[in-house]
Amino acid sequence: MVQINWTLQAKYDLKNIAEYISKDSVTYAKRQVLKIRNRTVVLKRQIHSGKIVPEIENPEIRELIEGSYRIIYKIISEERVDILTVHHSARDLTRRKIK
Repeated sequence: MVQINWTLQAKYDLKNIAEYISKDSVTYAKRQVLKIRNRTVVLKRQIHSGKIVPEIENPEIRELIEGSYRIIYKIISEERVDILTVHHSARDLTRRKIK
């Protein structure tokens, strides 16, 4: 089974998402973060299930979609993926530095 590693950037992104949404609803903020985390479970069995990120065009960097969020991850090996960032789809991804 594949290990899913959340990078510091991805954890920071989740924290920011939760803080922003919690201004309106703490319950909905928790629910949204949980949905994002649960969406990545599919990677434990299918690391190639996400599509290649068009702005990056690297077959090792892929994304899953959860609502308005793009969960961008990198395939490190057949046993490990790193969640690089969680990005709102309304924002310009080309302004972010994704490694």
